[in-house]
Amino acid sequence: MFKVDRKTAQLIVLQRIELISPLLKKLRKIFGRSIFTNYVSRYLINSKDIGNNYFQIMSKEFNSIKNSISGDDKTILSIGGGVGGLEVIINNHFNDMKFYFIEKNYISKKVVYNWDMTNKEAYNDLKLQEEFLINNGLKNFSIYDYDKNHLPDNKFDIIISLFSLDYHYDFYLYLDFLKNACNIKTKVIFDTIRPDHFTKIFNEVVVLKTFDNTVHKSKRLLCTGLKI
Repeated sequence: MFKVDRKTAQLIVLQRIELISPLLKKLRKIFGRSIFTNYVSRYLINSKDIGNNYFQIMSKEFNSIKNSISGDDKTILSIGGGVGGLEVIINNHFNDMKFYFIEKNYISKKVVYNWDMTNKEAYNDLKLQEEFLINNGLKNFSIYDYDKNHLPDNKFDIIISLFSLDYHYDFYLYLDFLKNACNIKTKVIFDTIRPDHFTKIFNEVVVLKTFDNTVHKSKRLLCTGLKI
C-alpha cells in the first residue's frame, strides 16, 4: 500500500479515474473534471483507499513488465508516469537503480483523455510527485519539467511510458530525444494502437500485453535497437 495524503489522492484520481467508484464517476461527469478534482473529490474520496487501490493497479502494471527488467539495469527513465507508483514498486524489487522522470507541471483546465498531437495536455504536480516518491521510499531520482528544464542527456537502460507516449501523443514528438537517450540495448516500453508501425523504427519489437477489453485495444511493446 502506498502512503498518500489527500492532495496527492486527488491528483492520482485525476490521473487514474478507474480508482474511484461508479457513483463518483457519475458525479465527476455531472460536475466536470476540474470541479470534481479540485472540490468534490476533496470531501468524497478516502486517501487510504486510493493509496491501496493505486498500489494494486501499479502492481499489475509491474507484473506486465517485470520480466523485461534485470539487475543489470541501473538507469530508468519514466515519461508521463504520473506520481510514480510504478517506479516505487520497481525500486522495491531491484537494487541500486537511478530513476529519472519527465513530466509536465500543470493541470489542464479541460483535461482531454485522447490523442494530442501537440502534447499540451497535462495533469501533474511535480511538488506532490516529489513528496509521494520520498514518502514511499524512493530516494535516488531526478524530476525534469518538460516545459522548463533541459531534458536529461543520459543513455538509459530502460525507458518506460505506459499509456502516455504514442497513446495520448505521437511517438515522434520524442524521437530526437530518444535518439540521444537510447543505445543499442536500451529497452523502450510503451503502449500503442499501431504495433506493426514500430518494426520500422526498432530492430526488435515484442508484445508484452494486449488490451483487448479496452476501447483502444492497444498493445504494450518492448522495443530495442532504435534504428532511425
